[in-house]
Amino acid sequence: MAQELGKGIFLVAAPSLRDPNFRQTVVLLCEHGPEGALGVIVNRPTAMSISEALPQVPIIEGAGHVLYAGGPVQTNQVMLLYRGEPLPENSHPVFDGVCLGGDVGVVERVLTGNGTQDAFRAYLGYSGWGPGQLESEMKTGSWLTLPADSTIVFEKDPSQVWREILLTFGDEYRRYADMPFDPSQN
Repeated sequence: MAQELGKGIFLVAAPSLRDPNFRQTVVLLCEHGPEGALGVIVNRPTAMSISEALPQVPIIEGAGHVLYAGGPVQTNQVMLLYRGEPLPENSHPVFDGVCLGGDVGVVERVLTGNGTQDAFRAYLGYSGWGPGQLESEMKTGSWLTLPADSTIVFEKDPSQVWREILLTFGDEYRRYADMPFDPSQN
């Protein structure tokens, strides 16, 4: 069930994809166009907390939120993925109330909002493709696609995401779903 490439699509690494940057990953495609594509890996937590990456934000100190490895590009830059209403200023809508960007004020609002359904994830770096590069990888079978789901991004156990999604693609992928997951491959 291949989806057309665009914002709000999950790129699921095919079992044959051996690139250590993307092996067993699920990438949320946040931008896609003639200039290329940009996304974040949603299932690769790091051992680092967000407060270590953003020490200038006192409210997140000790909050224990995990920092995710978003991809191999600009790994010194933190990107925020946010789910909630209203969407913050300076953000780029991706799908269904989920946006990329916003500022640290968004993080503060999420952390201080009692009972709010708002959520965020912070990613170190991102995944990027030049013009035509992702389309070429699609032709070689590197990626499977399906519509993104905010529950998978914000609520599921990252170590199970790739496996669970792979199982939805049918019997031909079932044997690959039990491949050992190695979250340290960032």
